[in-house]
Amino acid sequence: MKITQKLENSHREPGAPATFSFEFFTPKTSQGVQNLYDRMDRMYGLSPQFIDITWNAGGRLSSLTTEMIHTAQTVLGLESCMHLTCTNMSVEVIDNALKDAYDAGCENILALRGDPPIDGTESTGDFAYAKDLIAHIRKRYGDHFCIGVAAYPEGHPEEHDVVKTIEYLKEKQDVGGDFIVTQMFYDVDRFIAWCEKCREAGITIPIIPGIMPISSYASFLRRAKWSEINIPAEFLERLEPFKDDDELVRDEGTKLVVEMCSKLLASGYVNHLHFYTMNLEKASMMILEQLNLIELNVSTQDQPWRKSLNPNRLNEGLRPIFWQNRKFTYITRTSNWDEFPNGRWGDSRSPAFGEVDMCDGELIRHSPKKALSLWGSPESLEELSHLFIDYLQGKIISLPWSDGSISDEVNMIKDALLDLNSRGFLTINSQPCVNGLPSNDRVHGWGPKNGYVYKKQYLEFFVPAELLRTLQDRIADANSERGGLYNILSFYAVNSKGDMVTNTKDSDINAVTWGVFPGREVVQATIVERVSFLAWKDEAFRILKEWSTLFKSDTADQFANTKKLLSRIHEDFYLVNIVDNDFVTLQNQRIFKLFDGLQVN
Repeated sequence: MKITQKLENSHREPGAPATFSFEFFTPKTSQGVQNLYDRMDRMYGLSPQFIDITWNAGGRLSSLTTEMIHTAQTVLGLESCMHLTCTNMSVEVIDNALKDAYDAGCENILALRGDPPIDGTESTGDFAYAKDLIAHIRKRYGDHFCIGVAAYPEGHPEEHDVVKTIEYLKEKQDVGGDFIVTQMFYDVDRFIAWCEKCREAGITIPIIPGIMPISSYASFLRRAKWSEINIPAEFLERLEPFKDDDELVRDEGTKLVVEMCSKLLASGYVNHLHFYTMNLEKASMMILEQLNLIELNVSTQDQPWRKSLNPNRLNEGLRPIFWQNRKFTYITRTSNWDEFPNGRWGDSRSPAFGEVDMCDGELIRHSPKKALSLWGSPESLEELSHLFIDYLQGKIISLPWSDGSISDEVNMIKDALLDLNSRGFLTINSQPCVNGLPSNDRVHGWGPKNGYVYKKQYLEFFVPAELLRTLQDRIADANSERGGLYNILSFYAVNSKGDMVTNTKDSDINAVTWGVFPGREVVQATIVERVSFLAWKDEAFRILKEWSTLFKSDTADQFANTKKLLSRIHEDFYLVNIVDNDFVTLQNQRIFKLFDGLQVN
């Protein structure tokens, strides 16, 4: 969606809260990229209106901008805005970047001139100014892109006359600019006066102030000097006493920026704040929390999983639950589908999942060094169980089978999960039973307003082959309680070789998450079924192999026990999922009762 449309929708009602967005820059290392994706994924939960990604002309970093835009749109479901500069850029490079953004479903471009050549020579690009780039985008794509332009409230390093810079800004509006993002500043009175001059000059498009959090005294002074902006005396007076303590500087700096933002929002010129995050999250979050904008901007998701904004997936309405914690690989393995299921799994399902080989480099989304720092090198099942327990308790942010932190929905069954893992049952996916909670519930809600959402309890775990028979017998006993009329508990169990045991039919498709909304049919959101579980099985067991390959050492025996442990799970364990089809009685109890008295050795 276009940024201007999102802002209009958000501020249509009188007294609507201010909104916000985040800027990120392209990291220089592959691990840095993965870390930033994880951070962007977490910051999605703050409900920003959009995020933008900076442009680095030339080489790998410029192509990385378009790759990150694609990931933000397609995998993370974040409305994105791509920076694009024209200095030293050929029309061919610019058009390729625009096409990549278009194909990813990105509808927003921040059109910039960019920095001139460092050696002082003339730009070799086909466009001299941002207004030329804007005109080119409009000529090629019409109104498809919502185009942002940069502004400098305190003058530009190459033009200190503010009146002149406003004239240039008006020219950018007149050739097709839709909104303004300003350079950072701290002099709020000067900024408000500049806004007034812009309106007097006939500039009518939205003005979005660029907000730079203060994280340390040295970086505060350095960025202000580099940007050639005024620092109000009050900022120096309040920050200078703490200049040698970064934590105190950040606390006081946050108060100063909050006061600045409050004055901006009260001015009548501004209803949206754009944060220069420097690829960090805490400083921006502290400001938003003190402005009370996080609570005011919380929104319910369209689906219980992250909805893709890629145009090829706009009608997608249903996914298997197995990839609930693995959105990156699910998108990759379904990227070649012509159609995506919507409403019923059988309606438009593509014939096959992509092979696990498509996910090379994605199964373990960390470098060996980062993986070792996160998960260590467990040498026994007990140590591995403690790793899972640490994850459930929020002490680590991911597992090899889970890209991100544990979700709040698990709190309903966390104690039982902790108990299972302490006994060696390694749980890699789960959801609690929910029976008719409002669709706007802060934890379990999804979909349109005034609806109700439902979940069957689901549990997925690794178990040694010798205990599988016991679980099968206990499942059969539980199902016999009602005369065997139907499977209260349905299950699939499969090992790495593909040997499967189940009490379902091959064609069974079991909806485990659904919703009922006014004026609509029942909406299925996640399912359990055989074909997709077998596809997931390949991935789940391959993760064990890839994890093992990370343990390389000059000392051959240093990680021998870890590799032996992971090999044991790969060769001797089954991957099992169980669904409790009764979401009314014995809620969140029936599955866990199966494990009474059992221990993995």
